[in-house]
Amino acid sequence: MLISLSETRKERIQTLRSALIQTTPGICVERVRAYTSIYQQFANDPPILKRAMALKAYLEQVTLSFDENEIIPGWQSSQPRYAPIFPEYSWKWVYDELDRFDQRRYDRFNISQKVKEELGALLPWWEGRTLYESILARQPQFVLDAARLGAISWTGQATSGEGHIVVDHQMALDLGFKGILDRSARLKNTSVPGVSESQEKTDFYQSVEIVFEGVLTYLQRLKTLIEQKTTTARAERKTELNRIAADLGVIQFQQPQNFHQALLVVWFVHLIQQMESNGHSVSLGRLDQYLFPYLQRDLQSHLITEEDALELLEHFYLKIFSIIKLRTEEHSRTQTGYPTYQNLCVGGQNEEGRDATNHLTWLCLSALANIRLPEPNFYVRVHPGTPDDFLEESLKVSRMGFGMPAFVNDEVIIPSLEKRWVSHKDALNYSTMGCVEVLIPGKWGYRANGKSKLNVLKLLELAINDGRDPATGIQIRKGEGTLSHFNNFEKLINAWREQLRFYTRAHVTADNINDQVLEEMVPNAFCSAMVQDCLGRGKHLNAGGAIYDSTSGCLVGIPNVGNSLAALKKLVYEDQLIAVGEYQEALACNFSSQRGEEIHQLILNRAPRYGEDDDFADEMTAMALKDYCNIISDYQNMRFGRGPIGGIYFASTNTVSANITAGETVGASPDGRKKGEPTADGISPSQGNGRKGPTAIFQSVAKLPTVEVTGGQLLNMRLNQSSLASDTAIRKLAALLRGFFDSKGWHVQFNTISTEVLKDAIAHPQKYPDLIVRVAGYSALFVALDPALQRDIIARMEHEIS
Repeated sequence: MLISLSETRKERIQTLRSALIQTTPGICVERVRAYTSIYQQFANDPPILKRAMALKAYLEQVTLSFDENEIIPGWQSSQPRYAPIFPEYSWKWVYDELDRFDQRRYDRFNISQKVKEELGALLPWWEGRTLYESILARQPQFVLDAARLGAISWTGQATSGEGHIVVDHQMALDLGFKGILDRSARLKNTSVPGVSESQEKTDFYQSVEIVFEGVLTYLQRLKTLIEQKTTTARAERKTELNRIAADLGVIQFQQPQNFHQALLVVWFVHLIQQMESNGHSVSLGRLDQYLFPYLQRDLQSHLITEEDALELLEHFYLKIFSIIKLRTEEHSRTQTGYPTYQNLCVGGQNEEGRDATNHLTWLCLSALANIRLPEPNFYVRVHPGTPDDFLEESLKVSRMGFGMPAFVNDEVIIPSLEKRWVSHKDALNYSTMGCVEVLIPGKWGYRANGKSKLNVLKLLELAINDGRDPATGIQIRKGEGTLSHFNNFEKLINAWREQLRFYTRAHVTADNINDQVLEEMVPNAFCSAMVQDCLGRGKHLNAGGAIYDSTSGCLVGIPNVGNSLAALKKLVYEDQLIAVGEYQEALACNFSSQRGEEIHQLILNRAPRYGEDDDFADEMTAMALKDYCNIISDYQNMRFGRGPIGGIYFASTNTVSANITAGETVGASPDGRKKGEPTADGISPSQGNGRKGPTAIFQSVAKLPTVEVTGGQLLNMRLNQSSLASDTAIRKLAALLRGFFDSKGWHVQFNTISTEVLKDAIAHPQKYPDLIVRVAGYSALFVALDPALQRDIIARMEHEIS
């Protein structure tokens, strides 16, 4: 069962939690200062060495602090919830937004006048030296045009790095920081001087040594700071500080010996990745598995109590929440609410296929229920052997209303990974990452989920307009004619598939060019050293150092395409209620004419709908998704044939909140959606659909080619909180979830905040400072979201469990 802290310990946690929530995110200049100095001094050094020296400098210089209530030291920048800036990726947008960071519409940041002035002086040096500028110069015109008309988006990775990774925390625990440094030094001595490949290996090993020397210095700095604080601390706090300082001393040069030391190692591994690269979705993997032996030993030896462990976990969760990312205002539109997607995964199976739920699994869930913050992004792996009591308790936590935990299905994900040549043993050990992506912890390269997104509803709009965008007039690839020329359904499908093929090539091209320049300009030594088998191969991650390395292309709007095809096939080609020319005219006028409104009502009332267990619509949606799965499987990423297993692309339907911006670029669509309205998020039924309830939604989703979508399937569902009040209702929901997963559903997550509360939070945001909702593959503070996204969440159909 779930447990809580004593009132005294709870008070300390609540003090820290309140301070973090009440802190308006801000901007720190210290990383820019350190990186600019090193890049200027060592301008001609290999990028991997230059970046290692810059990270080491930042670790040696970043301002340190340690609050009287803290028991886990270290912040990402000079203070919590203040974002460092990563000028090596991009600088111009930061410079341009200096005077409006605290006023912009999406994800505001405090910035002092002093910081503005220093950034204003430092940033212009980076002109012509950044990742984004180099990528932009290499992208072909058809990719730039495709982005301009809204068919693809690709700039997120180019402006903010990669992330999307789970490193080998077990290796860090087994070797310790000094052990990894020593291993790299030994391997460097085996390189052969004068051979280009060996020189690259030597540079890599040298960069690892530089970074880990910086890590040891950073740990020593924190240890010294805490020792200084003992001189003025009260007796009880002094004892606590001495223990923390001693534990820091141990993990500087040895492997961790107990649960607290092991948790510190995991925290610093996680934190330093966030300092090295601005890519989000840096995730924690199966924390309940790799930390459990330490907890078990400490509990058996009476070195720690269950409450001690819970308190440590809750402090750890607060540290995770303290991490924040700065994005462009435009990029923030698709990811509002300051998400960082720091995923933590529990449950599932062990390497023998037996249930892996343990005492730490329960404590992790207890900490989640007690803290109730958007980060970490918490997932539960479910399989037939998942204990009923744990699944039901997890659903009770979901009932609390902050959108976590989310649930994923071993029975789909493990076979899907094996289909991509992942060994059975490794597949059993998979972890979620970021939103709803999956990978093998410590063995997979950056970005198991690609940063570029494909707006498939836009592609259907192009297909029925001869390849021409009605809004901009751009025609990158001539189509097969307009809708009015398609006198049978097969011609329509052929036109759709031709646009899909062309723009899939555009979004893979964008992604691979991004990868090419990332490899050249911003290799990361610390993260690479923490993934197998970069050290063994002497290669950083971007050069092919990981054991596995495949990437997913991401779709936005697939349910809208399915519904559109179903409506056209049924109302035009089968029942002949609407002529193709009439349909096209209705779309062109946004259903505003008299006949346009009549057609709109026919679509809304007579067309089949995905999400309502209608085979007709579900088959159209599955067909559209299969079309993409077949096309994307023909492509390889930039690590193909360079060492890792895979090197391929596969599908994902993880939209984040890009369904808002994707919809803004698409006119009225054949599914009855009006111009500019959001598309569906993930594979969730589009707004106004799902009228037959959760069971019908699950049955529709289960008809999709889930095993083919190795990159993840996102399903959001809103449930009425009051209908879940009883234990009987929770058991019904658990049975419904098991039935969905037996039918090969991939994933589901629940929002349980009522429409009335959400509307009141919009009207009176001051009353709801910590109201958290599930947005897409992440949770966020509701009042921090863009109004369009708030309305989209409210528009999702609310269901009851009866």
